[in-house]
Amino acid sequence: MTQTFALIGAAGYIAPRHMKAIKETENNLIAALDPSDSVGIIDSYFPQARFFTEFERFDRHIDKLRRRGDCVDYVSICSPNYLHDAHCRFALRSGAHAICEKPLVLNPWNIDGLREIEKQTGRKIYSILQLRLHPAIIALKEKVAANPNEIYDVDLSYITSRGKWYHVSWKGADEKSGGIATNIGVHFYDMLGFIFGPLQQNQVHIRTGERAAGYLEFKQARVRWFLSVDQADLPHQVRGQQPTFRSITINGDEIEFSGGFTNLHTDSYTHILEGGGFGLEEAQTSIELVSTIRSLPITPHLGEHHPLTYSHT
Repeated sequence: MTQTFALIGAAGYIAPRHMKAIKETENNLIAALDPSDSVGIIDSYFPQARFFTEFERFDRHIDKLRRRGDCVDYVSICSPNYLHDAHCRFALRSGAHAICEKPLVLNPWNIDGLREIEKQTGRKIYSILQLRLHPAIIALKEKVAANPNEIYDVDLSYITSRGKWYHVSWKGADEKSGGIATNIGVHFYDMLGFIFGPLQQNQVHIRTGERAAGYLEFKQARVRWFLSVDQADLPHQVRGQQPTFRSITINGDEIEFSGGFTNLHTDSYTHILEGGGFGLEEAQTSIELVSTIRSLPITPHLGEHHPLTYSHT
């Protein structure tokens, strides 16, 4: 049976992946909201979808559908990070399930409130944690689980070049995005916990508007991590050739998972629609981790350092 969707944040970078996922799972987007009207991408997927630039009119439309018995089944949330909590609440109070981009919320205590609304409404909130569905990540998790006494040495490097616009937008405001570690790193932290088990230690070596770095210990891994939106941090071998560098090494061996990203949002939607999906419990661990990274004192000389930190400490 075809499911109906509404989408909040239609002009954002990630929204087309959600539109594509709704289309490829043979469902229907009937309404979309964004303060910006630069949403021509909708024509490629759902040209008949109603579009709103004001939340109040969008709210009225969704409520009118609900009152006449045509309640939207799901609300997909691609809005700025600090609005995810409110938009999840809106979805459930409108009688719909929520499918929310990461990070689900900025603060772990917000999850407690969402859990209460789930109980009150009987609706569910799903977080997009697509790396858990990547075949290479699943294979690695199985390998680690088969060797429960082994501790792995992991280096995580993620540099994704952003222009001056980034710091002017909501993404450059820590109170709205959660900072670098939350905005571009939360799905990697979720992946690490998914593979290597509970977190045991957390140290922060760098935390600025452009980059963050630190050290994590999980049950089965020691992790040195470095994240950046500054193209100057790109390795020399890729600088000028590609804007993004993503690397994870385990015991010195590179884990190749660059391929297979294209369809992970569609896979996530399929997983949810078939009765799976990752809910509040799965999202909570990484939200707690990034919240701690924001509040920890910076200790640049403590613990094991990622090699890329030495030019910044």
